[in-house]
Amino acid sequence: GLRKLSLSHNELGADGPGLSPCLAELGCLEELDLSFNRLRHLPEGLGRLRHLRALDIDHNLLPSFPTPLLELAALEELDCSGNRHLGALPEGIAALHHLKILWLSGTGLAALPEGLCQLSALESLMLDGNRLEALPAGLGRPPSCDLSGDSPAAFLSLPSLEELYLSRNQLTLLPSHLCQLRQLRTLWLDNNRIRYLPDSIVLLHSLEELVLQGNQIAILPEGFGQLSRVTLWKIKDNPLIQPPYEVCMKGIPYIAAYQQELAHSQPALKPRLKLVLMGLKDAGKTLLRQCLMEEDEQREDVGSLEAGSTRSRGCPGQQQDTVRGIEVVDWTADVERGLTFIVYELRGDPSYDVIQSFFLSPGALYVLVVNLSAYVPQHFYPSVGYFLHWLGSKVPHAVVCMVGTHTDLCAERELEEKCLDIHHQIAQQDAEGLQNLVQQVDEALGQDFDLRCSSPHAAFYGVSDKNLRRKKAQFQYLLNHRPQILSPVLPFSCWDRFQVRRLRDKLLSVAEHRDIFPNLHRVLPKSWQVLEELHFQPQAQQLWLSWWDSARLGLQAGLTEDRLQSALSYLHESGKLLYFEEHLTLREYVFHNLPRLIDILNVFCQRDTTVLLQKLLSDTHIDELRATQLHHYVEGFLLHGLLPAHVIRLLLKPHVQSREDLQLILELLEKMGLCYCVNKPKCKPLNGAAAWYRFPCYMKNEVPHAEAWINGTNLSGQSFVVEQLQIEYSFPFIFPPGLFARYSVQINSHVVQRSDGKYQIYAYRGKVPVVVSYRPSRGALQPDTLSIASHASLPNIWTAWQAITPLVEELNVLLQEWPGLYYTVHVLCSKCLKRGSPNPHTFPGELLSQPRPEGLTEIICPKNGSERVNVALVYPPTPTVISPCSK
Repeated sequence: GLRKLSLSHNELGADGPGLSPCLAELGCLEELDLSFNRLRHLPEGLGRLRHLRALDIDHNLLPSFPTPLLELAALEELDCSGNRHLGALPEGIAALHHLKILWLSGTGLAALPEGLCQLSALESLMLDGNRLEALPAGLGRPPSCDLSGDSPAAFLSLPSLEELYLSRNQLTLLPSHLCQLRQLRTLWLDNNRIRYLPDSIVLLHSLEELVLQGNQIAILPEGFGQLSRVTLWKIKDNPLIQPPYEVCMKGIPYIAAYQQELAHSQPALKPRLKLVLMGLKDAGKTLLRQCLMEEDEQREDVGSLEAGSTRSRGCPGQQQDTVRGIEVVDWTADVERGLTFIVYELRGDPSYDVIQSFFLSPGALYVLVVNLSAYVPQHFYPSVGYFLHWLGSKVPHAVVCMVGTHTDLCAERELEEKCLDIHHQIAQQDAEGLQNLVQQVDEALGQDFDLRCSSPHAAFYGVSDKNLRRKKAQFQYLLNHRPQILSPVLPFSCWDRFQVRRLRDKLLSVAEHRDIFPNLHRVLPKSWQVLEELHFQPQAQQLWLSWWDSARLGLQAGLTEDRLQSALSYLHESGKLLYFEEHLTLREYVFHNLPRLIDILNVFCQRDTTVLLQKLLSDTHIDELRATQLHHYVEGFLLHGLLPAHVIRLLLKPHVQSREDLQLILELLEKMGLCYCVNKPKCKPLNGAAAWYRFPCYMKNEVPHAEAWINGTNLSGQSFVVEQLQIEYSFPFIFPPGLFARYSVQINSHVVQRSDGKYQIYAYRGKVPVVVSYRPSRGALQPDTLSIASHASLPNIWTAWQAITPLVEELNVLLQEWPGLYYTVHVLCSKCLKRGSPNPHTFPGELLSQPRPEGLTEIICPKNGSERVNVALVYPPTPTVISPCSK
């Protein structure tokens, strides 16, 4: 008789005929697939299929668990996933004692019956995407009430379980008897509400996959390093204190080394918090910082500062530096508790965009300063909204305190109205648009994949369910990780000592709040504190330390090399130093002298001709001819972004003492995306010729030299019929500041014969032309776009894909630095581009990560139904490793 039957994707339960009762007469049936049929019930006689081993009833509309299934004693595999209203499982499920695999993903389960724990043959249990708040108390526990004695493994509940998936539930804790699941190899607990793990979890010695990201875990149990077989480990998006986040992200071996170190040393508590001041140039950040930090008896000088004096309060007799983009200073805000803020003041000048984002990091307190005297509701976005977008895209869920300055220049009613307007507009920003996007994806997921592939007119045409679920998860992440605005706008005036004290007390109370900043109270090994002190001792004033210099300091602190790595990463993440462990050259150095490094970065964001010339002409021995030449270099720098290495060395005095110093700094600037060498040799040195460096953020000429692309000719000058290939990234909310300049540096190793403009780059990959274009938004409703394009004849279109794919991947890597950024990716219709359409049709960018559909050769362009686009112009020959839109 019939042993295997698939009736999947037939819409049998919608308005169809339903399932015939005759199905129960197929007595020899072993495998039955009824998935994706919109079924609301199953035939009563289904339980008579005594030989049935595998049953798929996933993605139907079943309102409850079908009772006839409990009679299928031979059942080994059961898939009920996607029946969103299943609601509960019966206690009688224990009758399925041969069951090995059970899928219950996305079935609306809020609780589990104890009977589930009696499925002794169960090997894989999928419970992700439900509403579970707790697991059965009997999970992993012997079924008897006596919990004190040692029971044979055969009598434990779920003794055969190897895979347990509990992602995307509402779990707050795990049962301690989980450790009795001795065979467990895979445990996924991501995106729950788990606050801590049972100590016994370290006894799951067979565990190979442990996914904990997106919970509320602050401390890992002692002995966590015993989980030495774990190879898939995910822990991000947890408020980790012990071990520190930086250690946990590196993996189980580093956690083991850290816990061993902590067990043999005296712990040290050093409360400090990074405090970042941001806002427009005239917002009053500097004066606010000075008022907070100065002593009471110095406050009478505030009047002269309010009147426009630029004297630095911290440095009497010195002029305040008005051209620095970043200021860093330590502020001991509470002497009794030893609480220190490391205050970073960002100038708010677009000239410094390319470097300021490096100093935005998780775990900091952000103060967004608004000049209430100058604020008007129409200017909400440049004054407030832009900074929240910038911060939210770089540091999801950032903690923000809003401060309104110059309140003494506002009437009381005006002050109240402006504060309420800012509060109201913040609440409205983005949320509704993101909710609509989630709804669109939900509607697409409700459709069958084949239906989405049937017409290019369909939303998310051809996008796989996996990519859609990833997209939905991204939207949900963005919604759940918007900036945390702690309070309405706090009015502030340096004239009002009460308001100054109130702001200081507010910052201290926020910093001390353990739910907001748990890391402030992290306990560190004493050796980590000693290492920090050794790196910042007075004699260590050089710009950098070599790795071996740092390792020697580590040995003095009692840290071996394997433990030094974690300690340096912690110091890097906390903002005390820079250590780029992933960079082939820079990982050999530790940049511990942050003030001098910031001095260097500030030099290359300077747009003032006079200031630059003053640096170059500081040597009294420069003659008139040399001065004229230097003036020419400065003009070229500010117009084209070009400087020779010897002039860069002059600008960096006194920081550069040797050629090695200069080379190291240039490599750092290149890594940060500030510049690249335009005439770097592939193998040999430059033979005495001057090395020139381009700083893309200074480019002012609009259009580069690009006749090969514009004229559509090949290298021999012959005209040919080309097909255009163009990938477009669209940024509806914000285009990351400095991204285009940094990207133009990142792609330099991939291209030759490049010609740069302010917003465009024309170049070649081998003999294939490529163009990178940035188009700023032309209005509130138009997004910024960045596109990567090439062209070739249709038979050779693979060469165009080969040319642009590394550039796409380079951009994807760069965008990973902006985890809270919303952007979309599209493949533009080649036919529309050839026709010169101002609004070409866009195919979803997710198709770049999917294989070409079998048997499909052409796709209809929805903008012009008579035109068909070759599939080779939409799908790459080989899918990219990851969808460009995913995080």
